[in-house]
Amino acid sequence: MKALQITGYGNLTKKLSFQECAVPHFGEYDVLIKVMAASVNPIDYKMVQGYTRILRKIQVPATIGYDVAGVVQAVGSKVSRFKVGDEVFASVDYLRQGSFAEYAVTSESTLALKPFNMNFEEAATIPLVGLTTCQAFRLGNLKAGQKILIHAGSGGVGTFAIQYAKALGAIVYTTTSTKNVEWVKLLGADRVFDYTTENYLDQLSDIDFVYDTVGKHYTSEAFQVLKQGGAVINLPGPFIDRQSQIELGLSPLLRPVFALLGLRIKPLIKKKKALYRFLLMSTNGKDLEQIVRLIEAGKIKAVIDSVYKFEEAILALEKLKNGHAKGKIVITME
Repeated sequence: MKALQITGYGNLTKKLSFQECAVPHFGEYDVLIKVMAASVNPIDYKMVQGYTRILRKIQVPATIGYDVAGVVQAVGSKVSRFKVGDEVFASVDYLRQGSFAEYAVTSESTLALKPFNMNFEEAATIPLVGLTTCQAFRLGNLKAGQKILIHAGSGGVGTFAIQYAKALGAIVYTTTSTKNVEWVKLLGADRVFDYTTENYLDQLSDIDFVYDTVGKHYTSEAFQVLKQGGAVINLPGPFIDRQSQIELGLSPLLRPVFALLGLRIKPLIKKKKALYRFLLMSTNGKDLEQIVRLIEAGKIKAVIDSVYKFEEAILALEKLKNGHAKGKIVITME
């Protein structure tokens, strides 16, 4: 089979290449999937550039990609929830084998049946952003009636998070550029800040939950609008809190590094008595099934920026890295 593999850390065009590989082996609890579509996420190109080495190391060459939608081709002897021919989707464990390939293998526990009202390209946009948001909102205990600030509302995570937060009954604030303001409002945001003409810091206060999808100065700014006892869930880092370090299994030798990275953030957390957590999504089919119910109820829809053929996958990664995608970028196999 053909697969897009990372051969080392560095430039995308130099360290990614299409390779002919054996169809991946699957164990007794695994499912082999014929890939129909996959979608691109920032972690895909960041992994190639080496930014994620501190969190998860990989042995190269390795097939990249998290999100997959496809058809079950074979199942392990102890798989009980899926059968050959089922249309499924998942965020696969790339430490085993990624999704940018003609076939992918993943544990039964990561899978869910594809929503009946989505095609494969639409379904492929959901798993990573959906699972990340579902787990973030659970961790921060987002409730109906609470106010949430979601940065980068027109991006892959943002477009999903706005819809999911509204489905939970939250009041949603978000940031985006001028060209996307009206479009993002249609996703359900209650107030959209145009960051080119407005300063959200001047108009927001007592926010219950900040979904920090951008990092940089936005992380410290979160505490300027956060209410006492509120929650900040961070996706990009670089500061990783002690509890998250333990859950990720990071070496205690790295703690001085994170202590330095947290010099600006820790006093802000203490002052607001806030919950601050760094989140790295975990693959989970049960969480995905919760999202499926919302999709099939019409509360969440896929937002696709563009679709690339499999042989154009490196171009898709370059586009995501270099531009502001409006929703998700999809790779189709057929």
